[in-house]
Amino acid sequence: MILNTLKNKRIILASGSPRRQEILKSIGVNFEVELRSVDEVFSDKLKHHEISDYLAQLKAEQFDDLKPNDILITGDTIVWHQGKALNKPNDEEEAFEMLQSLSNTTHEVISSFCLKTSEKTETFFDSTQVKFKSLSEDEIWHYINNYQPFDKAGAYGIQEWIGQIGISEIKGSFYTVMGFPIHLVYKKLSEI
Repeated sequence: MILNTLKNKRIILASGSPRRQEILKSIGVNFEVELRSVDEVFSDKLKHHEISDYLAQLKAEQFDDLKPNDILITGDTIVWHQGKALNKPNDEEEAFEMLQSLSNTTHEVISSFCLKTSEKTETFFDSTQVKFKSLSEDEIWHYINNYQPFDKAGAYGIQEWIGQIGISEIKGSFYTVMGFPIHLVYKKLSEI
């Protein structure tokens, strides 16, 4: 079992996301949160999971001082829609545009994570297809005004109001859409 495997390890989660912290805690893993500054900029040449992989790796590169018993976990999530990445919106108008573009369509949520020890670094990703019903302008503005989704890729959280009333179908892991494919994280931690 994973808890026995990790009992002599120091797990570091390099994420300020309360969702990632809550999900990792829910499987019984003890961890510390440590954040290091990183400029999340990527090349236009990167596509699909290359973007979230790159950003997860970029966050891991900030930790070049890991001890032999340390395991670092970094992560990043993007929404891939109509051939481009929808990142975190900068303001209300951009959030509205993103949600309006997702209305009545299917998009892909890609969550990557990086596991790093003092000896090696590995990056993995998972993706889930998400279908939204047709969202009215009132529904979109209600969500933006009441939930302030500016820290979420694609301007929404599946676990929040807009996900509850707007998502009609998902193919893949719910937790991947939340930003942390815990089934895959668990599997890879078990293999360390």
